[in-house]
Amino acid sequence: MKSETIEPQEIEYYDRLAQQWWDPQGKFWPLHRLNALRVQYIRQALCLHFGRRCEGEKPLTGLRVIDIGCGGGILSESMAALGASVRGIDVVEKSIQVARQHSQQQGLAIRYDYVTVEDVVESGDKYDVVLNMEVVEHVADLPLFMSACTGLLEPQGIMFIATINRTPLSWMFAILGAEYLLGWLPKGTHSWGKFVTPGELELLLGHANLMVTASTGVKINPLTRHFSLGNRLWVNYMLCAIHAT
Repeated sequence: MKSETIEPQEIEYYDRLAQQWWDPQGKFWPLHRLNALRVQYIRQALCLHFGRRCEGEKPLTGLRVIDIGCGGGILSESMAALGASVRGIDVVEKSIQVARQHSQQQGLAIRYDYVTVEDVVESGDKYDVVLNMEVVEHVADLPLFMSACTGLLEPQGIMFIATINRTPLSWMFAILGAEYLLGWLPKGTHSWGKFVTPGELELLLGHANLMVTASTGVKINPLTRHFSLGNRLWVNYMLCAIHAT
């Protein structure tokens, strides 16, 4: 698989960890905690955007969702459980294999493909919801990657982006703290220089005539390991973007 957006070292890293995706006490435990929070945020935002009621088991029924960099399928499965028609894509083949096996065990009809974003764009497929979560800080060519991601969005669709801001605090908490002092993440999970600021994402989204309509920070209590939303985007944050009218 060749793509200018793929970072080979990132593939090797996640390839080694692929079998641990669904261990809530393993290397990916922060992602499992974060997933519960972001699913609630995404659910509410989607119901508001598409004029749906959040009550009920499957409020996302009928929506076509693509989960870019889906990994082992943690977020994809949550979206499918809410009724969405989900396609997960990733450039780590072992992760896709894990995702397929786990979704089958859960009885969820999710399409998983070992493809790049550019491959999907070339196919002409469009989606109501584009999930771009914890991916942009791992790609080799961010402008090219974002251009491809925005090309997947339906005219009335909505994109969610989650990443880490490039600030002194993000180095202190996301790298020094999480990777070296607390050991929450394997060392080398992130590179501070590849973190992306909200302003940089807004600029890239603007090139595709998309505008940010909402943003939220994500706070983590190091003592309780509790995740919550907040107003400050200094470290972890999420954005929502739609086509400008």
